[in-house]
This record gives sequence, C-alpha cells and structure tokens, in this order.
Amino acid sequence: MDERSAVYLQDLFGLEATVAVITGGAGVIAGAMAEALLKAGARVALWGLHGSHINEAARRLEASVPGASARLYGREVDAGQEDACREAFAATEAELGPPTLLVNGVGGTRGKRPLLEEDADGFQQVLRLNLVAGLLVPTKVFAARWIERKQKGTVVNIASMASYVPLSGVWGYDAAKAGVLNLTQAAAKELAPHGIRVNALAPGFFLGKQNRALLVDQETGELTARGRTIIARTPFGRFGEAAELAGALLFLASPRASGFVTGVCIPVDGGFLVDNV
Repeated sequence: MDERSAVYLQDLFGLEATVAVITGGAGVIAGAMAEALLKAGARVALWGLHGSHINEAARRLEASVPGASARLYGREVDAGQEDACREAFAATEAELGPPTLLVNGVGGTRGKRPLLEEDADGFQQVLRLNLVAGLLVPTKVFAARWIERKQKGTVVNIASMASYVPLSGVWGYDAAKAGVLNLTQAAAKELAPHGIRVNALAPGFFLGKQNRALLVDQETGELTARGRTIIARTPFGRFGEAAELAGALLFLASPRASGFVTGVCIPVDGGFLVDNV
C-alpha cells in the first residue's frame, strides 16, 4: 500500500478523535468490538454489571493491543439505571474525554422453552435486559448530554437475526430484538436533527457466553440439534468469528465513512437471512 492510500484509509476509518463506550463490555462480541476500536485509534470504556469481569476483559485487551492500557477504562455500571449511567458518563469523561460513540452491547436470553411454559417474569427480565438496559436508558443518557452540548454523536445498537425472523423458543429475546430494530429506526429519525446517528449491527450466530451451551454439546464438543439446524441454514456453513464484526462496526463508528447513514441495520450473518429452498 502506498502512502497516499494509507493516508486515505486512515482519514476515512481512523478513530483517534473518538471516545467509545461499550456497554455489556465483558462479552465475547464486545471484546472483539473493543479491540477493533482500539486498533483504529479510539479510546474505549468498557461498562459492565460485574467489575471483575470487566477487569478481566480489560486485561485481555491490554495483552492483545499494544499500548491499549493508556486508552482503556473499565467501569462497573448497571446500564438499566439512569443515575448509574450518568455517573459513569461523567467518570468516563474524566478518564478519557467526552464520549462520542455508544455501543449498546448489553443483551442475552435465558433459555429456550415452548410458549406454554414461558414465564411472564422471565419474559420481562429478558425485555428489560435487551431493551431497557440494552438500548433505552444508555441512549437517553448519551443523547441528552450530546444535545445539551450541541455535540454530534453516534449510537450503534446490537440487533439479531431475531430482529427479522423469530427464533423458536426464545420469546422474550425475539420480542426484544424486534424492538431493538424498531427503536433504532425511531431514534434515528428523532435524533437526526441534532447530528446524532443511530444504527445497528445484526450478528448472525457467533459462539459466546450466552449461547455456547445451546449450540455446542459441552461434553462432546459436537453441535447440538439446534446448532446443526443453524449451520444447515447458514450458507457459509459455519458460525461467525467475533472479529468479523470489526469492519461493519468501524464503518458505522466513523463519521467520515458513514456520516450520511442513520437508521440502518447491517446483518453480519453468513447469509442466514437469505437462506432459501
């Protein structure tokens, strides 16, 4: 690559001026996104419910990205509580500078069951995890700060294949992730006049803490019946690697690369949504 090409790509995708906050920052996908942002020059704050998990995630990043420790901050935060998010925003600003990018990474589900066995309390817990902590509260807090300061900002939500087609037996997750897609579009329209972009990524099937036991037999290492079904419906014939989210994330994170893009959701799914017979 010649010098002009390198300068062009750096100008388009470099994130040296970006201070990013990733909620749910201890997860596998969050870790891959944090690594991508750090490598692109951003300063990154990991927010998570359990401080020990956040510290462990930070240590992994420091080991994999040279010089990351000076641009990395970990914070124990309940992303479903507005006061906690406000306090964490202020603490992050004191450590790294004013946040300009929010990645709403909180989410997950709590098992698979038939509709007639679904528990209403559990259903509401999953909605709260994915929609309240995973989108509504952090987005409110960040957008309020940005609007107050007349500062542009970027939000990237984490949608799912369930945002487009329901996955069997995960009722709260289906409803929540459909809501993530809907609210991404609604927030994008409302916040656009303030220079705030709101987009989403929809990962296909990536092995992480939440779904590994559902997709892979923990004793044999073989795919479960659900894992085999998913692979059969994924044209690429495999699960995704977390690092494969990096390109789409950096595109949405960069105001130069995607400054006129808002209200979209980019599937990174190995073709799952275009599978046919």
